Parts: sequence; structure tokens; C-alpha cells
Amino acid sequence: ALPGEIIGGWEAWPHSRPYMAFVNIDEGGGSCGGFLIREDVVVTAAHCNCNLGSITVLLGAHNVEIDEPDRQEIQVHRRIQHPDYNDETLHNDIMLLQLEDEAELNKRIDLIPLPLDHQPVPPETVCSVAGWGRTSADSELLSDTLQEVDVEVMLDTDCLRIRNGPYHHYNPSTVLCVGDPHEGKDSAQGDSGGPLVCEKKAHSIVSWGRTDGNPPGVYTRVSTFVPWIEKTMKKLHP
Repeated sequence: ALPGEIIGGWEAWPHSRPYMAFVNIDEGGGSCGGFLIREDVVVTAAHCNCNLGSITVLLGAHNVEIDEPDRQEIQVHRRIQHPDYNDETLHNDIMLLQLEDEAELNKRIDLIPLPLDHQPVPPETVCSVAGWGRTSADSELLSDTLQEVDVEVMLDTDCLRIRNGPYHHYNPSTVLCVGDPHEGKDSAQGDSGGPLVCEKKAHSIVSWGRTDGNPPGVYTRVSTFVPWIEKTMKKLHP
């Protein structure tokens, strides 16, 4: 299954999502999205930790190919995958990145709040997702500029009823089914780790989807992991 590109979307207004992090993995590890939840902590997908290359986080970026003012590039000091992450089923696909230095918050770099512990996201909620991933299922090229799209949260059954198909590892307690198949709007490869934002909170993380790039996609349900995130962050001293 391909991890999350923005398909059917548009270029985001520059710096309108100051919490977005561009997660760059050295040694040919590619890139992912992420989001800043503390001055020194970025949340991303565990499957982005695909190799041992060092990880750098770009904050305050819009076009990652040009040198923009106020952008901060910070090395990752420590990566903490969820202890129950399974790289075959992508269960518990969440990872915290502790940065070597605290980000300096400004107009272009800011935190995004998390949902409450186990806060539900009702089906038909329209949320938005953003990333620097591919912009079509046919293109191998990643986008230089941050793209965004509005997507609808679907019923769990929209993913579950295709039981033996691509969603046979779907677990409703830890993931959300997102993206109306009739609209063709979704995240895609290169967007993994970015946030699904509903009512200004980071409710989900782009995790995986079908190999043909059609929605719905599967997103890690952040509210399930809030206790783990909070407990882990307490131990991470700046």
C-alpha cells in the first residue's frame, strides 16, 4: 500500500499552516510530513522511520526547494516509535521526533493542539490535510510547495466492508477512514506523517492507502494515542 500525496487539492496559502513540519530523512530515505506539538517535539508516522539515516526537520517552510526567510532547520535528537508499531500491518503508525533544539515560535512556526483523549471525529466531518507529497497517482514527482485538500471523514464501514481488499488490517479503535471515493481527493505518497486537521486540532496522521491511490485513505487516530504522547513527552526533557 502506498503511504499518503495530495490528490485533487491546491497549493496552500504560504505559511497558513505554521505547525507543518517537512521531515527529511537522509541516506535516500525520502521525506514525510509532520506537525509541531511542543517547541521540541514533532509528530509523524512511524513508517517514516524506514532507515537509519539521520532526520532533519524543516519548520516554517512553504517551498522546500528555495531558501525562505525565517525557516528553521533542526536535527532530530531522538525518534520514538510507538512501542506497538507493526511495520507489516502499519498498526499504531505514530512516532515522536524530539528535536535537538527548541524551535523559536513566530508567525510562520507554531504549535497545533491535539484532540482530547479518545475524542471522536463524527463521520461526514470535513477536515483538511496538507503535505509536500505527490499530486497525482501517476506522477513520481513530489511537490515543492505545500499542497492541501479538504476531505470527509467516512464511516468505519466504508473501509471495513471491503474486507478482503486493501483494508483487511483496518482497526477502528486506532485509525480513521478518510476521503470520499466519489470525490477522488486524498493524501498520497510523500504526505505520510502529516496531520488531518479538524476544527483546528490534529486529529489524525496520514498513514496508508490503496496502491491505486483512490480514497478512502487510512489515518492514525491521534486521540487514541494522546495518553501515550503525553506520558512520553513528560520523559523528554528539553
